[in-house]
Amino acid sequence: MALALVVGVVIQLERPVPPPTLRLDAPLNVVVTGKAPAPAWPQVGQGAVAVPALGLLRPSGPETPVPVASVAKMMTAYVVLLAHPIGPGDQGPSLTLTAADQNEATADADAGDASVPVQAGEQLTERQLLDGLMVPSADNLADVLATWVSGSQAAFVVTMNATAARLGMSDTHYADPAGLDVTTVSTAADSLRLATAAMKLPTFAAVVDQHEATIPVAGVVTNPARSIGTDGFIGIKSGYTEAAEGCLVLATVRTIDGHHVLVMAATTGQGGLDPLGAADTTTRALIASLAGALEPVVLLKAGAVMGTEQSPWGASTPVRVVGSVRAITEPGDVVHIALRRASLRGRPSGTVVVSEGGHVILTQPLHADATVGPSWWWRILHG
Repeated sequence: MALALVVGVVIQLERPVPPPTLRLDAPLNVVVTGKAPAPAWPQVGQGAVAVPALGLLRPSGPETPVPVASVAKMMTAYVVLLAHPIGPGDQGPSLTLTAADQNEATADADAGDASVPVQAGEQLTERQLLDGLMVPSADNLADVLATWVSGSQAAFVVTMNATAARLGMSDTHYADPAGLDVTTVSTAADSLRLATAAMKLPTFAAVVDQHEATIPVAGVVTNPARSIGTDGFIGIKSGYTEAAEGCLVLATVRTIDGHHVLVMAATTGQGGLDPLGAADTTTRALIASLAGALEPVVLLKAGAVMGTEQSPWGASTPVRVVGSVRAITEPGDVVHIALRRASLRGRPSGTVVVSEGGHVILTQPLHADATVGPSWWWRILHG
């Protein structure tokens, strides 16, 4: 009898105990102090700004799909690289151009469309074709790449539209790979949705960050977007037709609180005597007005109590944030701070999750002040 009692006690003492629970003294919303910035929205056309790291995408107002000309080539390059990925320093496979390709290049040039001269039998690598597509904005190379990837331009356009739908570009429709068709339409905000996805591809980012490139036969070609590849601007794409006027998606990286932050802006429908120049000036001003307002803010001081760890045996201990919680925001932003439970059998006890606009911008671990196990008597009675 005594032996059975001893065995029972031992079994009770060795059984795992229920984990403690975490009482959360959050979530809470923090409004960043200061005056909210006033973006330098264009006086005509549409504009939008984006900071992907913050989940920020803000249009100038209600948007209407409009022709975007060669800005559509962002999607062409993106689809090509998804179908045939290459590294930033790689050339990729070579394509042999045909007499039809040569004739199209000549016809485009005669019509005043952007083109790169090619010769029948000439071989161009995937990277050279992408350089020609995105730097001088060659319409003829958009068609070459589309046919290579999908077998025909029509099939490629189907893929373009399917990709746009997947990216949430609900105000975008593509009718051709080059953007010449007036029914190829988008918005400034949709263009930034695409740019956010495309800039995650290192090769896309390398291609669009060029002021000039060298293409066989054509030689040195120059980017019509004057800021791209200069003054810290790392892309992305301009476009112009009479229907679209001046359009531009522009990107730069700003160093804020030791972090490299991608800042982008897009404009459409910029007119005047120099539509591309107007788009450049307006888009640069948009980026400056946004980037200048971004600043690091201390949301929680190191050691701030965020909750209490409560054990079934009556012990409790504060749960504190490890280190200070800093985030890059702009005045007027509403930042949401919540706690996510983790393993409560020791430390850490959870994680602080900081989000803005539904987008998680950082996480920070939580630690309990102490971990107190149950007494042997509690184990015997409750194990």
